Amino acid sequence: MITIILWLSGIIITGIILIALFFRAEIKAALERDPAAKSWIEVILNYPSLHTIIFHRLAHFLYCLKIPLIPRCISQIARHFTGIEIHPGAKIGKGLFIDHGMGVVIGETTIIGDNVLIYQGVTLGGTGIEKGKRHPTVGNNVVIGAGAKVLGNITIGDNSYIGANAVVIKDIPPNSTVVGVPGRITKQDGKKIELNLDHIHILDPVMSMIEDLKNKIESLEKKIK
Repeated sequence: MITIILWLSGIIITGIILIALFFRAEIKAALERDPAAKSWIEVILNYPSLHTIIFHRLAHFLYCLKIPLIPRCISQIARHFTGIEIHPGAKIGKGLFIDHGMGVVIGETTIIGDNVLIYQGVTLGGTGIEKGKRHPTVGNNVVIGAGAKVLGNITIGDNSYIGANAVVIKDIPPNSTVVGVPGRITKQDGKKIELNLDHIHILDPVMSMIEDLKNKIESLEKKIK
């Protein structure tokens, strides 16, 4: 009995060490972007973002070998345990962190760059039943806020921020912030957007315009009086 326990313990410890080595970029991303993460061992044991990426790397490898059925079975198992659905065909770079993750859907022909941050409820989906490339391409250092929908064969430029609940159906240039339904683009002075951006203070160009008009009307009313 003791021998079996020691053998199982050795397997578990070896597995944890291998995960720490092969997924260090994802572990680092979780520690940097989630203030609730206290240690790398906590991330390995408790973070669905890391778990689903581990499943996806295996499923994607088998998918690329054109092995039928098994990759989809692996992705569905991951979905059951994590609440995150990633098609085995999706191409994902290093350092992806899916915060909380419940309800995230990533389609078959999606391409995601490095160091991307995705919040819960995000959909990277298609807009029809056509074949070929039909899902988004997301650049490096992109943040996609909770509940956002990015749909179709479009490109999200590097260092961009997609606001919570935005619906994006057109290409987005680099260093942009997108808000609203449909998504409206506003620049952040052409600068890279920090991954810890405050979700509350996002520039909305339409609301800014309305506020300017309101101020002008008030100014004109004072002059008339």
